[in-house]
Amino acid sequence: MELIDQLLLFIISLAANVLSAFSGGGAGLIQLPALIFLGLPFVVALATHKVASVALGIGATVRHLSEGGLEKKLSLFILVSGLPGVLLGALLIVDIPGRNAEIALGVLTAGLGLYSWLNPGLGHDEVVIHRDSAGFAVGGLVLFVIGVLNGSLTSGTGLFVTLWLVRWFGLDYRRAVAYTLVLVGIFWNGTGALTLGLLAEIRWEWVPALLAGSLLGGYMGAHLAIKKGNRWIKRAFELLTLVIGVKLMAG
Repeated sequence: MELIDQLLLFIISLAANVLSAFSGGGAGLIQLPALIFLGLPFVVALATHKVASVALGIGATVRHLSEGGLEKKLSLFILVSGLPGVLLGALLIVDIPGRNAEIALGVLTAGLGLYSWLNPGLGHDEVVIHRDSAGFAVGGLVLFVIGVLNGSLTSGTGLFVTLWLVRWFGLDYRRAVAYTLVLVGIFWNGTGALTLGLLAEIRWEWVPALLAGSLLGGYMGAHLAIKKGNRWIKRAFELLTLVIGVKLMAG
């Protein structure tokens, strides 16, 4: 690629991942369509984006873990519940047209933002709920479904995890974003990248600029989230989900 193309990819990746790390997901809203616009077929763009998005998780992890670690039991639960869904979604997307699913995903994504907006106290303070067997069963099933969406359509599904952790398990927004960026960003996206890399092409010459933007953007966005707190994260989450929802529905 020309140097100007690499610079453009870096700027796109940086902007997408700062926004994603601050609000808890959504880097695919900007980065994936940009890769398609620049000439990559959907599956190739998705695989290339997945590889780069792992760096978002790494960058955010460095910043979030400096503020304290994640709860090991809940972290393991999120991984065990979601990773099989990610693997299934990545296997399915290679052969299934995604337009109808994108419209449905857009409606659901916009609904997440409206739900959060209509519940002004949601996610401001952490309240431990649904940590019994039944609660984990329901929570795990929903995380599995989100994992399928993450492996297949990718755009904005980290936001689903963020809101589900807030709504079902009672995390505040800042803690939920940390779980999403570390576990979804590194492990879910890493699994999707590996699976798609085996099934489809990855445009490796595009990856360095995307990785640099993702790594730096992840750190910067996580820093902003920690400094600004739950109220700002909640507003960013609501705005981003509405924008992503409209974008997916519009095509």
